[in-house]
Amino acid sequence: MTLSDHQESELFTYDRSWEDIELMLDKAETVKNRHHMAMMQYRPKSKEWVFHARNFKALEGVVKTLRWTLGDKNVVHPLE
Repeated sequence: MTLSDHQESELFTYDRSWEDIELMLDKAETVKNRHHMAMMQYRPKSKEWVFHARNFKALEGVVKTLRWTLGDKNVVHPLE
């Protein structure tokens, strides 16, 4: 049985430290907050607002996944 690409262990290094993950979380939260603040400067549904809203929502998922990875008890599952 062949595994799909995301399950092929030779494609992953598994060498990220907890510190690496925490730094990525900090950066993701910072950029997410920048997009949220930028959204406030534009008319809802304008081209600029949509750009920042899309990035904000994407980063919400990144933050949730990183928090889940770190064992945040408030994040039951990153896909919910």
